[in-house]
Amino acid sequence: MRVLVTGGAGFIGYNVTQRLLARGDSVLGIDILNDYYDVTLKEARLRKLREDGGNRYAFDKIDFSKMDDLQRALEGQTFDRIVHLGAQAGVRYSIENPHAYVQANLVGHVNMLEIARHRGVDHMVYASSSSVYGGNTKLPFAVEDRVDHPLSLYAATKKADELMSETYAHLYRLPLTGLRFFTVYGPWGRPDMMMWLFTDAILSGRPIKLFNGGEMWRDFTYIDDIVTGVVAALDNPPPDDGEPKAGGSLKPHRLYNIGNHRSEHLMKVVEILERECGREAQRELLPMQAGDVERTYADIDAIANDLGYAPTTTIEDGVPRFVRWYRDYHGV
Repeated sequence: MRVLVTGGAGFIGYNVTQRLLARGDSVLGIDILNDYYDVTLKEARLRKLREDGGNRYAFDKIDFSKMDDLQRALEGQTFDRIVHLGAQAGVRYSIENPHAYVQANLVGHVNMLEIARHRGVDHMVYASSSSVYGGNTKLPFAVEDRVDHPLSLYAATKKADELMSETYAHLYRLPLTGLRFFTVYGPWGRPDMMMWLFTDAILSGRPIKLFNGGEMWRDFTYIDDIVTGVVAALDNPPPDDGEPKAGGSLKPHRLYNIGNHRSEHLMKVVEILERECGREAQRELLPMQAGDVERTYADIDAIANDLGYAPTTTIEDGVPRFVRWYRDYHGV
């Protein structure tokens, strides 16, 4: 099978591509390689993919939010399925730069739906986010819950992606699966995310910023578990049988949470990081940030029942693995 992976130089895109290559698939990766975070990290991921993938891996630098450029780049290329992970990420950055999210996450998503439709692909799996749950207070978050009150533009764009996908599943019977990721961390992670920021600050002797005074809970999900869920979803297109799917659709469109099914106190993670880094963190207590939420917690019954998804990595195992990778990558 040949798979088109958007956001192929990103954190999840890189790891999904590695898993697909390891099992013998071929991958065409595309990515804009923007400077939202350090481009050298993205280039390092790509170098490793080229080394590991050989002639079963190809990459093209392209902005998929520009339809003419996207169509030109894909001309003559064949692929059976799509994993659409490319997006403008980050809750807080969406407050500062809303237009980047409209372009990448809305226009770009429609473009990928059109590519999937006109190419007649077997299945497109796309990235949604736990952010769509917004200010919901019912825990754990389940895919059947209403998600009408996003707290950031990033969350609103991801909810819009789900709605547009439902429309394409209805109009064109296009098999689609949306995945709501919960706080992904692990090797080759993103420098703008908490695990990287805290590790960097602790090792450098700088204070870590603890919003809401550190009273935050997250469903921390290790990257290997995320990838297992993505690949399981990719291999199982939703049937067009008129039966209700996860998320409520009667069309060939499913929605799944991919989380660890554990809501961990932020300070527990800080303690593990301190132990692994060999020093105590300096702590700066700050109020809650705009657009942020106090708790996330994934109900994974739907994906467990449909696909047998069962995360295996606790933070006690996963956080040390990340710190070891971070030290090795930076030589510290």
